[in-house]
Order: sequence, then C-alpha cells, then structure tokens
Amino acid sequence: MKPRHEVADVLQLKYDQIEHLTANSWQARTLYALAACRTAQLGGHIDRCDNPECRALLLSYNSCRNRHCPKCQGHKRLEWIQKREADLLNTSYFHVVFTLPSELNTLALHQPEVLYTQLLKTAWSVLQSFAANHHFLGVKTGMVAVLHTWGQNLSLHPHLHCIIPGGGLTMANKWKASKGNSKNLFPVKALSKVFRARFMEGLRQHTQVKQELAKKLMLQDWVVYCKQPFYGPQQVIEYLGRYTHKIAISNHRIKSIEHQTISFTAKDYRQGGKKYLLTLSHQEFIRRFTLHILPKGFVRIRHYGILASSVKQKVRQLVESQIGKASIIERPPLKHRVCYTCGKGQLITLITFDARGTPPFEMLAYLTPN
Repeated sequence: MKPRHEVADVLQLKYDQIEHLTANSWQARTLYALAACRTAQLGGHIDRCDNPECRALLLSYNSCRNRHCPKCQGHKRLEWIQKREADLLNTSYFHVVFTLPSELNTLALHQPEVLYTQLLKTAWSVLQSFAANHHFLGVKTGMVAVLHTWGQNLSLHPHLHCIIPGGGLTMANKWKASKGNSKNLFPVKALSKVFRARFMEGLRQHTQVKQELAKKLMLQDWVVYCKQPFYGPQQVIEYLGRYTHKIAISNHRIKSIEHQTISFTAKDYRQGGKKYLLTLSHQEFIRRFTLHILPKGFVRIRHYGILASSVKQKVRQLVESQIGKASIIERPPLKHRVCYTCGKGQLITLITFDARGTPPFEMLAYLTPN
C-alpha cells in the first residue's frame, strides 16, 4: 500500500532552504534528488501494456535512483537478494553487531569516511582473528557487513551488522563447522575488548583523538551484540532482505505532516521495542535525516574473506563438493516491467521525455485512439 506521506513531501516544503540545512553540497544534492524523485522534474516515459486484452497506457516519472531514497530501494533490494542467494553456503550463519560509543558521534559528523572505514576494518580484523584461533575454530572465515548509522529517532547511532558463516576453511581447504548451535560463535566480552583496543589503535593512526576522550573510551565497555544464529540459508536471505537496503526512515513510518511539524513512529528498545509517536519541526527532521547521508562513493555493504567477490565462486564449489548445496526456495522473477493494471502484460516504452519536453498529458492524448 502506498504511504500517505513521504520524506519527499517535507523536502519539497523546505526546498528553498535545503542548502542552508545541509553541511555540504553533496548532502544538498542528495536531498534535491529525493525531493524530485518520481516527479516531472526528472522527466519520465509513457508505456503501453503488450497484453491484447489490456493495452493500457501508463505515465511514469523517473526515479532518482539515490541509495538514500525511501522510494528507490524496493527493486534494488530484490535484485541484490536474488544475486546473493546463489552465494550462500550450506551452513548456519551468525549475526554479530558492532556499535560505536556515542562519544565518537562528533567525529562521525566531521570525518564520517574515516570513522566508518575504521569500523568496517576493525570488525573484520577481530572476527578474522577469532575464527583463525584454534581455541575457537582455527579456520579462514568470511563476512557480509552492512553499515547502519541511525537510531529509531533518527539520531546518530553508527553500528555494523555482520553475517558470518558457522564454520570455515582449514589450511588444507577442508570445511570445518562450528560446534553445536550455540548462540555465540565467539565470546562477546572478549570480542568487545579486542574490538575496542583495535579500533582505538587504528583511529589514532588516521586522526588526532584527544587524550581525555581516548582514556574515557578505553575505560568504558563497548557494545558487541550477538543475535540468535540463522540455522539455514533461507533465514539469512530473509534477514538480508530487511537490512541491506534499509535507510534511516521509511515513508510508512511517517504518520502526519503539518504546516511546521512532522510526526513519525519510533521504537523504544529500552522498553521492549514499544512504539511511540515522535514529532519534530521540519528543519530538525531534515537535519537528522541528513546525518545519515553517506560520503560520496562510500560502500556500505561489503564482503570479506571466503565471501568476497573475488573468491566466493571458487569457495562455494569447494564447500559444495564436501557438504552439499544450500537449499534455497525458488523465487518468481522480478516484476519490474509487468503492467500494474492487468498484472500480466509487459510494459513497452513508447515515448521518453525530460523536464523540458512535451507535457505528458498532451502525449497521452496523442497516443490514445479516438
């Protein structure tokens, strides 16, 4: 069901103020793109259904295709999932979340690429070391990492969701599975301490951290959370479908947009995920949303080790020869170009137009038979 309100509605209301509400031109360009998504500003196309019983003419405005846009993630998400399904190994998977302390939020504002790169690098370093330790597994492992930067109230809350297989390859390239179905592949407290030490060590090499802040960070506990493991590839796919192309806020969470305010639902995890309604001014909503626009070219979904793009096909063939193929539910083909009037025919593009082209309703009148 199409949501009643959209992030784009707020951006259009404050369109003339966007440059003043953002920290740099890249953030402003992103918000302008989101505001124009699927409007005449980006041009569009007129399609006709090839089903003889339908032959509907459909006018569509172009999408902005921006990765921060709530309206552009659905099809991208489905495409990504179908490509990743073929990469899954016939094993259990574990879900580990690395969270940065709020004291590092200032650095996230001013040097996001440095901070987020260090987060990804450190998480992989820690998990790789623990997997290679013969006390735990003694194998080469892999990881799919997805960076999220937001909390439910749109505050800055950088954390990394990591999916790692329940096993790995030995030095002799033999598959070795983890023992049992325990919740934690590795001890959480040990992961936290090593994560904290390596992150701070790496951060000092790339930026100047005040001594008082560094001391405070080293004294407090860092959060590494292990969720319930996935006992099969299908569970992994369902999880990835929810998280890979998730953005700071979906349009469905927005409940009302008034003259000066916007209200949306959020969950309070301190009270068991209880939902509540949060109301912000338009300016504050845009400011918080902008916190989660990633630097230009920054890759937020990354693959490491035996799950890396350069080796995953060879690894999958090797593992399948030892433990068999993963069982995956066959999915129907994506319906990106299926007519949404009859649901059967394919859409054939007749005319494309840009923002300066012929008004689309004149085109429709021209194409529609008398």
